[in-house]
Amino acid sequence: MSDATGTGGHVPVMLDRVLELLAPALGGERPVVVDANLGLGGHSEALLAAHPALHLIGIDRDPFAIDFSTRRLAPYAERTTLVHASSDQLADVVATTGAALGRTTVDGVLFDLGVSSPQLDEAERGFAYSYDAPLDMRMDTEQELTAEKVVNTYSAGELTRILRDYGEERFAPRVAGLIVKERAKEAITSTKRLAEIVRQAIPAATRRTGGNPAKRTFQALRIEVNAELTALEAALPAALDALALGGRVVVLSYHSLEDRLTKQVLTARTRDTSPPGLPVPLPAHQPRFRLVTRGAELPGEEELARNPRAASARLRAAERIRVDDHD
Repeated sequence: MSDATGTGGHVPVMLDRVLELLAPALGGERPVVVDANLGLGGHSEALLAAHPALHLIGIDRDPFAIDFSTRRLAPYAERTTLVHASSDQLADVVATTGAALGRTTVDGVLFDLGVSSPQLDEAERGFAYSYDAPLDMRMDTEQELTAEKVVNTYSAGELTRILRDYGEERFAPRVAGLIVKERAKEAITSTKRLAEIVRQAIPAATRRTGGNPAKRTFQALRIEVNAELTALEAALPAALDALALGGRVVVLSYHSLEDRLTKQVLTARTRDTSPPGLPVPLPAHQPRFRLVTRGAELPGEEELARNPRAASARLRAAERIRVDDHD
């Protein structure tokens, strides 16, 4: 994300499109936006600059992200509230911060999912198989569960499930079996050793294509350690519930599991649930939201040239179009 304070030239993914999608919801007197995955604060900084009346609530589970963004967003300190929390605590954060702002709803919520640049770039965090580092992978460095604990204590069955469900690894039983065999000799504590074990478990013919064979295993472990899909399952519905009329949610996801879950949640909320064959739709069954994007939008060629890490990004957005008395 691009700035002059040591972020290595990283730029926020699909920034112009995110600003464009949220802008129609931010025309009120004192709009409020939640950045549910604050990261390095690039999207937040741009939103605050574009909307002088905006108050931004930033949430991140990584203490580094909170510290960094506090410095980055210092010029907007009076209009920002940064909270060290997981995105699945969004409802509580909105309730607490909203009360201080005199608001019970928000006008926009942004989810920029996945791993932030510092987490990938700092070898000691253990997210990347390209460095030799301790098997950590915690986004919240204060939590107890690490990738090392998962790799060395989960049963073969549990490891197989994680690799299959979260890594979409075809050879999950083989990888899990070799992990269990190797850890019996000596605990697996480094990213390099784990990557080598995975490479050995994958058939040679498969290893010749599709990039580093450890990629899927590392993704699966990261999702398990940080309960990423569980957090999104709770956070996205909470975000939709928190939106005022005309409010919008924008979701940037980086792998098919996140995008599939996002699509399912948004589709369910934008569907008319009236029983078929009725002469008139029932108000109680009318959708409360409408999709603002058609399918998942992808980054353009210009963005990919500028920011290769955007390659796997998928963007979806929805808007609240109806409010019930009990909402």
